Amino acid sequence: MENSEKTEVLEINIPKRKKDKRKLYYRTLPYLFIPLLVVITIISTHSNKLIIVPINYVVYILLSLFIYLYLIGFLLIKRKKDNKKIKKFNFKTFFLTIFLSLYIIGCSSFVFLLYGPYKNFREWLISTAMATMEHQYLCEWFYSEKEIAKVLNSNYIVEVNEETNTDLIDMKIEETYANKYEEQILKRDKNDKYKIINLEVNGQKAYLAAIYDPSKVKVGVTSALGKYGQYATKMAEDNNAILATNGGGFFDPGNRSTGGMPTSVTISNGKIITDNTYSSYTQSGGLIGITNDNKLVLIKNPTGKKALSMNVRDGVSWGPFLIVNGKKSFIKGNGGWGYAARTAIGQRSDGIILLLVVDSNATRTKGADMVDLTEIMYNYGAINAANLDGGTSSVMVLPKKEAANYNSTCRGKYCYINDPIDSTLAHKTRGIATTIIVTE
Repeated sequence: MENSEKTEVLEINIPKRKKDKRKLYYRTLPYLFIPLLVVITIISTHSNKLIIVPINYVVYILLSLFIYLYLIGFLLIKRKKDNKKIKKFNFKTFFLTIFLSLYIIGCSSFVFLLYGPYKNFREWLISTAMATMEHQYLCEWFYSEKEIAKVLNSNYIVEVNEETNTDLIDMKIEETYANKYEEQILKRDKNDKYKIINLEVNGQKAYLAAIYDPSKVKVGVTSALGKYGQYATKMAEDNNAILATNGGGFFDPGNRSTGGMPTSVTISNGKIITDNTYSSYTQSGGLIGITNDNKLVLIKNPTGKKALSMNVRDGVSWGPFLIVNGKKSFIKGNGGWGYAARTAIGQRSDGIILLLVVDSNATRTKGADMVDLTEIMYNYGAINAANLDGGTSSVMVLPKKEAANYNSTCRGKYCYINDPIDSTLAHKTRGIATTIIVTE
């Protein structure tokens, strides 16, 4: 009888090696927080408006701590590398690496845009934000008063120091064309009350309306004066307009885009609507008025009484004045207003009123500056011209039937043919206090 031996196999449960949680602290956290803290530190060295002084010291301490953690982690990883075997591809590690790389690149790009050697973005941000009371904080967060002043001193406008000479407007429309701009304005059907010329400004769409009878150009005012503004489409409908644009500036307490109080002097149909000291900006300009003999006048330091004494029947307040008596304002840089959606008004010597609206892009970094507006108005023969309210307010409105040829957005019986963009980057306009309307 053979002896059988039984072999007993012992199963040994080897506990899985726990992941070293220190890797999270030594490797991931520093990559997350160091770029952010560096950005905050750099911002704080330029301005204390966003990062106030006590927080600076907390940021410095945290930055030092995470740099220390990073160095510890670097040494630990280096020590382990000699005994490490080649590991299989790890998707989790791969995607984390991609995320952290994009995150670091994003932080670096942000700082580079704000403080890098190329000044275009910096000049755009400061001049655009400082042009209104609503968005000045956007540059005060990132730049000191000295840096802001330096940019503004390189971008400004000096208006022509003259009163409007209405004798230069003779109301005689010529039949000959001196240049291509004259031809675009004057070549029309005799029954046309207006003509819209499609333009492009810095890659953005623009619309120049030539109004052949200046007696039809008037000022529309919100029916909720002092409470809230109305859409330009509503004011156009209330006035049975054949065309309308936004008008002058308005007081907007709390920056809620619901301001219904026009700034300074507003006159409609020979009646003083407002005569106040409210203003959303501190730069040049004044009253942009149309007299009873249908001539555009630009009045500095206006009052309601002064406007009526100068025979003004309709007018809004804003600026700056771009052209006075055929002379262009001196503009350095972008004029201190940056690039944005714009609206402007002008008049030729033959009496034709020009209304210009320029769109901006989705990120509100393009559009027209004061140089663009001045050149367009000058090229098309304006001898007096001024900037109207811009940004989200900039709209050109037509009745629905006439707007059919445009990629328009309608509200009721009227549509705006351009593409306004509001502060949330939505493609829509806002309520405003005044409009420039063209009646039947």
